Amino acid sequence: MNIWDMFSLKGKAAVVTGGSGMYGRQIVLALAQAGARVYTASRSSKTNEKYASELRADGLDVAAATVDQGDEKSILNFSQYVLAKEKKIDILVNNAVARVTKDGWHCSLDDFSESMRINATGVFAMSRAFGEHMAEGGGGSIINIGSYMGTLGPDYWLYDGTGVTGGAPDYFFHKGGMVTLTRYIASYYGPKNIRCNVLCLGGLYSQQDERFVKRYSERTFLKRMANDTDIMGAVVYLASDASCYLTGAIIPIDGGYSAK
Repeated sequence: MNIWDMFSLKGKAAVVTGGSGMYGRQIVLALAQAGARVYTASRSSKTNEKYASELRADGLDVAAATVDQGDEKSILNFSQYVLAKEKKIDILVNNAVARVTKDGWHCSLDDFSESMRINATGVFAMSRAFGEHMAEGGGGSIINIGSYMGTLGPDYWLYDGTGVTGGAPDYFFHKGGMVTLTRYIASYYGPKNIRCNVLCLGGLYSQQDERFVKRYSERTFLKRMANDTDIMGAVVYLASDASCYLTGAIIPIDGGYSAK
C-alpha cells in the first residue's frame, strides 16, 4: 500500500464533538481535508452550523448537528441520526468539554457533579454509543482529546497576576480519568478491531495575557505555544490506517512541556 493512501480518510465517516471550539475547528478541518465525511456536533447549533457551512463552501463534506453530551437520550438520538445517513461510523473524536465550575477549589459540589455528568459520564456514554456501532461494523478509531492537566499538577506560577486561570479541580479529575478510560476502551474493544488513543494537549494560544504566553512558552522545548494547525497531523494519523497497530497510547502534544 502507498503510504499516502494509508493516511487518506476517503470513504470514511467521522464524528467530532465540540467541533466548533478552539481545538474542534482544526480537528474537523483536518479530517475533512483528509477526505472524511465529518459530522460536527455541539450544544451550540448556530456556531456549529456556521463553521460547517464555511467548510462546505470550500468543498469539504461537513454536516452540523446538535447534541447534549450530558444527556444519554440526546447522545443516542444523535448516533441514530448519523447512522441513518451512514452505513458505518469509522472515527469518533471525543473533544467536547464543558467548563462548569467557576470558583476553583471552592466550587460548589453541584457544579462539580454537573461537570462530571457532562465531561466524564458523557464521554463514556458517547464512546459506548458509537463504539457499539463500530464493533458491529468491523472496527474504527476513537480519539480522546485530553490535556497535560490529566497527567500533571498545575503550575500556578504560570498564571500568577495574569487573569488566566490555572484549571479547576474537576478538569484535572476528568482529564486524568480520560487517560485511564482510554486504556480501558482500547482493551475492551481491541478484539473488535477498534483502536482508542488519547492526545494530551497543552498550550493552545488564544490571545492570553502576554505574561502567561511568555512564561508558558519558556517552559516548553519549542519555546512557543500551540497554533491553530498543530494537532491536525496527529488527528489524521490516529484516524487513519497509518496508525492501525497503535492503541491505548497517551500522546502528549504540548511542545515538550510535560517532558521536562
